[in-house]
Amino acid sequence: ILTKRKLRRIPNGEQNVRSEIKLLRKLQHRNVIELLDVLYNEQKQKMYLIMEYCVGGLQEMLDSVPEKRLPIHQAHDYFVQLLDGLEYLHGRGIIHKDIKPGNLLLTLDQTLKISDFGVAEALDIFAPTDECTTGQGSPAFQPPEIANGHEVFSGFKVDIWSTGVTLYNITTGLYPFEGDNIYKLLENIGKCEWNPPQWLEPRLADLLVNILQADPRKRFTLQQIRHHEWFLCAPDATSPPVPIPPLKGDWNRCSTVLPYLLAHHYEKDRDMPYYTEHDVNEMARLQHDQYTEDGLYDRSYLAPPMMESLSFHSDDPGSETEMRRAYYQQQNSGSGRSTVEKRPSRSFSLSPKPSIKHMI
Repeated sequence: ILTKRKLRRIPNGEQNVRSEIKLLRKLQHRNVIELLDVLYNEQKQKMYLIMEYCVGGLQEMLDSVPEKRLPIHQAHDYFVQLLDGLEYLHGRGIIHKDIKPGNLLLTLDQTLKISDFGVAEALDIFAPTDECTTGQGSPAFQPPEIANGHEVFSGFKVDIWSTGVTLYNITTGLYPFEGDNIYKLLENIGKCEWNPPQWLEPRLADLLVNILQADPRKRFTLQQIRHHEWFLCAPDATSPPVPIPPLKGDWNRCSTVLPYLLAHHYEKDRDMPYYTEHDVNEMARLQHDQYTEDGLYDRSYLAPPMMESLSFHSDDPGSETEMRRAYYQQQNSGSGRSTVEKRPSRSFSLSPKPSIKHMI
């Protein structure tokens, strides 16, 4: 949910949002977040971006474990997906400029989605090169050429650098460059004096060294990364993956936009009960866990369609929990579905079908 009042306080806020909407409407890829619709409420001066639903992000996962890093096999899987999405963007002439764990989201089936195109730039279709002149990304993920104040630089190599910093971060729990303040941080990035941890697997360390090159001309391209030995050979799973942490905070914050959406689109259905994203998410987790326990889940399996266009009806709101429990018991036992009634596909459904993601 975006308010014009807040956007005016952010440098280039409104311009960045308009640019992001314009870009997202052109994109469709498995590893790029999808913009489903944009709604405006002129009376409240609010804008609602309806995005493909994701259950968490890499930064939340890193913050949920003491070592602040992922197992190598899990990091490898996400890195491969990140490169797939980035290759698609670059093929469309789009430079993201802010690749980092906080902008990499995940769906229920562990599909990575590149998000937040607020500072992204679309190259002119007739542009002879990928040269850019502005860099507004997160400081810790900026390359030396931006830290050193170069007026013109390769946009593609900026994304490759930030992808390397992201890989370094999710595999070590550290950053290749740090500083007591932003000026010291940029100074250290500009000098580009760093070494990978000695305990890091040699092939991974070699890849990072080639990605995090100070000279953009020597920095690996996407194709060189794809042909690197570490990228081609997926590491063995020697430890359990870090799970997506459950949503924390006020569950009701997810429903702030629902009354407006129902009034705007479903005038005739106002008396129908609706569920917050937290309700849908928790029901999805329960069945996802059940599929995993039964050995029915693998990487190629998409989220089970247990909530597709389903509505629970009851005169007693307090019985909803019992109805949900009965539903799952019926699903597992194969019995009838007397407590569940199908209705037209107006209600919110699970990934890969759309729901709502709020942007603040």
